Amino acid sequence: MKKFHILLFAGAAFAADPACAQNAPVPEDEIVIADRRRTDIIVVASGIGELPENVGRAVTLIEREEIERRQTVALSDLLGTTPGVTVSRNGGLGGFTGVRIRGAEAEQTLVLLDGVRVNDPSSPGGGFDFGNLLAGSIERVEILRGANSVVWGSQAIGGVVNVVTRDGDYGFEASGNAEYGSQNSLFANAALSRGGQKVRATVTAGYARTDGISAAANGAEADGYRQFGSSGRVEADLSPSVSVDLRGYYANSRTELDGFPPPAYSFADTAEYSTAKELYGYAGFKAALLDDALRNRLSISIARIDRDNFDPAFGAAPTFIGRGRSERYEYQGVARPGEGLEAVFGVEHEDSRFNDGTTFAATGVTSFYGQAIVSPADGATFTAGLRNDDHQTFGSHASFGLSAAFRAAWGTILRGSYSEGFKAPTLYQLYSFYGTPGLQPETARSYDLGAEQRLLGGAATLKATWFRRNTANQIDFDLGTFTYANIARTRTEGVELELSAQLFGDLEVRGSYTHLNAENRSPGANLGKELIRRPRDSASLSADYRFGEGPSIGGTLTMVGRSFDNPGNTLVLQGYALASIRVEMPLGKRLALYGRVENLFDEEYQTVAGYGTLGRSGHAGIRLRFD
Repeated sequence: MKKFHILLFAGAAFAADPACAQNAPVPEDEIVIADRRRTDIIVVASGIGELPENVGRAVTLIEREEIERRQTVALSDLLGTTPGVTVSRNGGLGGFTGVRIRGAEAEQTLVLLDGVRVNDPSSPGGGFDFGNLLAGSIERVEILRGANSVVWGSQAIGGVVNVVTRDGDYGFEASGNAEYGSQNSLFANAALSRGGQKVRATVTAGYARTDGISAAANGAEADGYRQFGSSGRVEADLSPSVSVDLRGYYANSRTELDGFPPPAYSFADTAEYSTAKELYGYAGFKAALLDDALRNRLSISIARIDRDNFDPAFGAAPTFIGRGRSERYEYQGVARPGEGLEAVFGVEHEDSRFNDGTTFAATGVTSFYGQAIVSPADGATFTAGLRNDDHQTFGSHASFGLSAAFRAAWGTILRGSYSEGFKAPTLYQLYSFYGTPGLQPETARSYDLGAEQRLLGGAATLKATWFRRNTANQIDFDLGTFTYANIARTRTEGVELELSAQLFGDLEVRGSYTHLNAENRSPGANLGKELIRRPRDSASLSADYRFGEGPSIGGTLTMVGRSFDNPGNTLVLQGYALASIRVEMPLGKRLALYGRVENLFDEEYQTVAGYGTLGRSGHAGIRLRFD
């Protein structure tokens, strides 16, 4: 394996980067249409930057402007208003938060942060906890709905969430905001960037604190949350065709919990708390050859997550520890041999390990993939790819995928895709006390067909997508053997609608609706039952109106249908509707005051049975910008 690493980095002298490959939002060669630089470039669909009209997969893009307009604190709250996505949280801010895409398990969502795979190798299911991902440092988010393991490998069964932190541009810019509100909550963020012809750099810092609510719905003691986080990026052009790219992200979080104290051992107030330290880093080398006809990228990324749980009733030592770490080495190339043809190819290797205080385990996987993007005629794009992953434990696994986008007429785009996804068994599932070393990867086959239509002279866009996914070999805990086994099967099918519009010049509208049928197909008593925490129907509508250069007012209505919280479908989570309103008042070009009221009608609801949720709350803040 050491030889592989040496060979990989020796190739740097001949390497060149694709159009920002899978790790950045915008291709290096700017795409300009009508004298305006496009910012809506999609990377998550194929691993290189593409115009959205050429993408055959279902993708939703959220940019910084919308994050600020919606006054978002926790990114998961914004994700929950997008089509195909459902969110559940264990209590208040900072509680474990799972994001499910098209009915897949939360652990089947792959998460990238500045090109680093951040799913936790030390968690039992290998998922990512969105509870600690706050929005202050985020520039843009791409949500890919549906399997796509050809590009992304393991865990891309339900979809991929690609998060990009704020980056530098030419010139100087400084910005920041601070707000205070209910539950003695304080959220503050700052960003500083400076860019010249050859070097661009950005650094952000954020602080969050709240007294919170009781994690236990029947509790009386508030469970607070605290986080300090920062991120940084430096891009330097060594020559017109060679550059380096460095990125880093750090978050230190503390979340107060509730537990199961004696003598009743039922969920109730306790003094327990958890801490999490997350450190992600990326270093990339990029160059161009053959007059930009060949671009490759060579990079290394590191992810480290340290988690500890404490219960003062048992002393100062942690009652649980989780240490997860992964290193990833990547080479990717893009060849453009002729007009309308791109060949994307690469090799990757990842080492991962975990330690829970009693078990230490490690594994590795080496991957090769190739993908062709063909545009035989104006308005038609076809993409097909193949990938092979060679895992140290279960051996090789191949994935195939294809997609197509066709502009049938002005303002009309038809899309379709077939994708295969897989998820390797986690180190915990393989080697813990309950592990089974012979586990095979979970697999999925995903299909979708969609149409996009521009309306009102291009002022509005409506998208509709039908999807279906069958998952086999899904890993679950076998109560017969008290070990993990490949015993589960699921099937999901549904329809997604997405609306975006800019009306009368100053009215922004965004809406979504999802109908989902997520069914347990495992033989046994629960065959045909609905999967837990998957509402059949969910919808969201958001609108914001700005009065010229003056104040703006907006609101969001989110409606979620009933679901179940146990496999037997006997424990019901009732449906609910949440409304929020927000305002912003600019005071000149550099200063703005803003405020919002969330859960306006003080709705009582639960996304996880037994866990509390936030009632009506209000926040007010100030935003500054200098450039």
